[in-house]
Amino acid sequence: MKTPVTVLGLGAMGTALARALLAAGHPTTVWNRTPGRSPELDELGATRAGTPADAVAASPLVIVCLLVDATVRATLDGVDLTGRTVVNLTNSTPEQSRTTAERFGASYLDGGIMAVPAMIGTPGAFIFYSGVPEAFEKYRAELSVLARPAYVGEDPGLAALYDIALLSAMYGMFGGAQHALALMANAGVPATAFTEQFLSPWLTAMLASIPRMAGELDNGPVDTAGSNLAMQAAAYENLVTAAQTQGVDPRLLVPMGELLAEAVAAGHGDEGLSALVGLLRSA
Repeated sequence: MKTPVTVLGLGAMGTALARALLAAGHPTTVWNRTPGRSPELDELGATRAGTPADAVAASPLVIVCLLVDATVRATLDGVDLTGRTVVNLTNSTPEQSRTTAERFGASYLDGGIMAVPAMIGTPGAFIFYSGVPEAFEKYRAELSVLARPAYVGEDPGLAALYDIALLSAMYGMFGGAQHALALMANAGVPATAFTEQFLSPWLTAMLASIPRMAGELDNGPVDTAGSNLAMQAAAYENLVTAAQTQGVDPRLLVPMGELLAEAVAAGHGDEGLSALVGLLRSA
């Protein structure tokens, strides 16, 4: 018999987690604050618990996927977690994750889901985990049903940190793409053709520079004569001016321009973009 698992929280993500466990043959107990949520799980064989305590008692592995950190505390405070491994996949900050780990005891893992619900159970999804290494090894197979598990360290706040770092990079990329699309739309250029022919290939090509930046952070700067910060800062003003001329709000561009100017003023004009990381770290 496969390991029984409890899922607390049946929003879109919690429902996807429960569905993947059921599909893999795990006896799955579910609980949601609003009873009857996701009725399709009943047809797949899920057992519904009336209270969080009943749900926790049903399984040695308890997966929590609720709205916010405060909801996790409100749901589990007072519940007997003896003998249970709690895997908290609720979105949180590193400090919230550490506080939750202290509150809920020795067998605790925190997680950061790098997928949308439709990706759960597919090869493209992965989930960061941090916390008690023995708990991760014990339930690695069960967690692999949900997505590729990536254990990043014993500090329970690390999974949230990795999660937030990747989301920060994603939103920065999306912000630049949205600005580009606004420029072209105001000029009457079809968005789909521009994106397929130029925007997506350009961003893909530029991603190749990120490992170089990471290498400079780890090993020191290399020759950047081809495109140093002084050159980029001088040209950056044109991006803002052109946006304003095209009737596009430059609010997504302005902070980067300010950071470039600050770096040059601080004597980093001959360096590359990795020098900006140091300015951000000193904030």
